[in-house]
Amino acid sequence: MIELDCRGLPCPRPVIELARQILAVEVGEVLAVVADDPAAAYDIPAWCRMREQEYVGADLADDGVPRYLVRRLG
Repeated sequence: MIELDCRGLPCPRPVIELARQILAVEVGEVLAVVADDPAAAYDIPAWCRMREQEYVGADLADDGVPRYLVRRLG
């Protein structure tokens, strides 16, 4: 799993970085986006629906910042 650090990036930067980095993971693998921007909780699942990627869910990074998990489908 690749972890993308988007701490401190305002909306829409976490989604922009996700879009840039999703191709760096193999199909079927998970990209974790660590983002403290509150909009990421809505933007990342919405991006997954629009781009036909799987939103796996969210958990917390070691420092307590939300981490959003996206599986590359294609």
